[in-house]
Amino acid sequence: MSASVAKPIDPPSTSKAPPSSTAGEAARVDPDIKHHHPTRVPEDAPAQVNSRRKRTLPTFSLEGKTCVVTGGARGLGYIMSQAFIESGANVAIVDLNGEEAAVSAGNLQKTFQSSNPDAPEPIVTAHKCDVSSPDSIRASFADILTKHTSGIDVLVTSAGFTENFKAEEYPHSRIQKLWSVNVDGSYLCAVEVAKEWIKNGKGSGSIVMIGSMSAVAVNVPQPQAPYNASKAAVRQLAASLAVEWAPHGIRVNCISPGYMMTALTQKIIDEQPDLYNSWVSKIPAGRMGNPVDLMGTVVYLASDASAYTTGADIRVDGGYTVI
Repeated sequence: MSASVAKPIDPPSTSKAPPSSTAGEAARVDPDIKHHHPTRVPEDAPAQVNSRRKRTLPTFSLEGKTCVVTGGARGLGYIMSQAFIESGANVAIVDLNGEEAAVSAGNLQKTFQSSNPDAPEPIVTAHKCDVSSPDSIRASFADILTKHTSGIDVLVTSAGFTENFKAEEYPHSRIQKLWSVNVDGSYLCAVEVAKEWIKNGKGSGSIVMIGSMSAVAVNVPQPQAPYNASKAAVRQLAASLAVEWAPHGIRVNCISPGYMMTALTQKIIDEQPDLYNSWVSKIPAGRMGNPVDLMGTVVYLASDASAYTTGADIRVDGGYTVI
């Protein structure tokens, strides 16, 4: 009897961006190869995921684990939260917008239950937090532990933002804010979790920092030097903490996404269609990524399947940074 094969994830169809006539143009060597952009994933609806009750390597399971995702109310953090729930974890969504986090938590829980009616109900909670504030982080993580009493097993630092200013025109106050969220936020949240793990002698734990391909490549044509520098800092921070905390069994890794089709990039593309063509022309895969493209990577790094992986930077960019 042949084994059944699980169907791949099918993202929902919600595209308004124009098809690119230059997909992969600057990256391809064979002009006869054609690419088509995939469907896009909105931020106000979970991805369409088949029942998680499929045979797979047991070490990829997150059953019984609690995962914290900062910036989890929307965008990449939202989809990664869904990936954790589908893999058996309980999830704490941390976001500056507490109300939006609560709505997202409810939507993810309902989506899971509708597709897995016989599975145990996951615990999905929402927590308001300003990741640039140590006091706010301490309060938020203390609140998480009152609702997830078994403790935290995984942290994903997904909170962050980008802006496009010419370097000579970038307001210093805006640069400080960007750095305080992207870099300080990643560092402070990681330290807050690691302190508890070390104090309690947990002997394990996974931290996944969300960097960017911008850490190793200069995006064009948009000017964003401080953002690129902040993501380079996150990448090096993950590597440094991986070495420092390895004796405690704490793993720290980085995911560096390429261009991803979120609500923010959709808005940019709607306003500047030529920018979309410019981006895609430089991607060997010939398309922008969907947030669902990160699901497998983040589950791998959060799970025991990556028990010997620490200090790594995994680029999910369609090949953008290898040319």
